[in-house]
Amino acid sequence: LKMAERLSKKHNSPLLIHLAEAQSEVDFVRKNKNMRPIEYADKIGILSNRTIAAHVIHANQSEIELLEKRGVGVAHNPESNMKLAAGVAPVPSMIKKNVRLGLGTDGPASNNDLSLWEEMDSAAKLHKIFSKDPKAASAKEMFELATIGGARALHMEEKIGSLETGKLADIVLVDIDSLHHTPLYNVYSHLVYTVKSSDVSTVIVNGRVLMLKRTLVTLNENRVKKEANEYRKKIIASLEQPKQ
Repeated sequence: LKMAERLSKKHNSPLLIHLAEAQSEVDFVRKNKNMRPIEYADKIGILSNRTIAAHVIHANQSEIELLEKRGVGVAHNPESNMKLAAGVAPVPSMIKKNVRLGLGTDGPASNNDLSLWEEMDSAAKLHKIFSKDPKAASAKEMFELATIGGARALHMEEKIGSLETGKLADIVLVDIDSLHHTPLYNVYSHLVYTVKSSDVSTVIVNGRVLMLKRTLVTLNENRVKKEANEYRKKIIASLEQPKQ
């Protein structure tokens, strides 16, 4: 970990670490280091404004304040956390303490569709039921976590995360001319609770069109699907091999 931090500092690059994700992690660090994971990470000097901490489920109030003080970015991955039964991150508390918090998906092993639209919906509902407060994790707050919040977590809010003069042209166009989008009352509520990834029609990244009217323009979709299925066969075959 210390070596990774030195490399991060040398190249001024992000240091991504899964932190305080599982109770077993908390128990292990307590047993071997007599402190909690976030405390230990800070002790060895790997918490900084280059650190991106994924999950951060098992964090108390003082640790949340420490993350904010160190400028650590936090990636909240609610669907992965639910699928693995890892727990519920203290997102409302992190929002109140102005932690650099963004929304993520984790990987396909613990999140099948990797959709930020689904993450916004799940995050809003998860923290409402967990806190028993229907006003917790509002649609606007969850939309911000998926946009400017993610940019803040990466310390890139001056370049990306919102549509403003001088920022990169990262734009997603959504088709709302369909039955399940009618009627529309509140834009944030609609984007979080109604929109699905299949409603996205056009995607522009830094001014470059990647998808136009639901057609990928930089990738061969049939080739991607073919290669994915070939990897699927290899993975299944590897799992069926007898153990040595």
